[in-house]
Amino acid sequence: MTPRVVVLDYGSGNVRSACRALEKVGADVTLTADRDQVLEADGLLVPGVGAFAAVMDLLRAVDAPRLIDRRLSGGRAVLGVCVGEQILFESSTEKGACEGLGQWPGAVERLDAPVVPHMGWSEVEVPVGSRLFDGVEDQRFYFVHSYAAMTDPADSMAEGPTARPLTTWARHGNSRFVAAMENGPLSGTQFHPEKSGEAGLALLANWLRTL
Repeated sequence: MTPRVVVLDYGSGNVRSACRALEKVGADVTLTADRDQVLEADGLLVPGVGAFAAVMDLLRAVDAPRLIDRRLSGGRAVLGVCVGEQILFESSTEKGACEGLGQWPGAVERLDAPVVPHMGWSEVEVPVGSRLFDGVEDQRFYFVHSYAAMTDPADSMAEGPTARPLTTWARHGNSRFVAAMENGPLSGTQFHPEKSGEAGLALLANWLRTL
């Protein structure tokens, strides 16, 4: 059965390439912010380009924080990409403190590197048991960002009945930062799968198989 995926349409840029990439790996894709379609889709992809606070304002305007929370409460998959991954953390220091969705503990901070933004292809450090990176553990992925989470959310999350979150890492300059998270129905990538060639398509296909 073809998985139905909604790419959240809330005013963020670069959504068409995400839609095309998902369609290429076999998803039935709808670009919308319609409440019912967001809640009923097999998977929800939350894109994000620009400043953290601006993305949060746009998300609130379409009631996305509540819709994302409702999906996760029902065990329905959500994938955040780039700033769409960052807003899943508690806060960001970009342009002053800004509150995020708080699905994961920790703050998003500016990269410590001679050259910022981090723009280009980087290797990632993938944990054992990753489903997102199955078969592409040794590949490079395409990043465009100046901020990222620097601490492992799993270290601050209480032990419970669900599996420990899996954190994938990457490096830029002096910063070792969160490149991806896998946490039950909630996943996120700091890099852009849709810009990461065959490796990115394989990762999206892996995500579809979890739906």
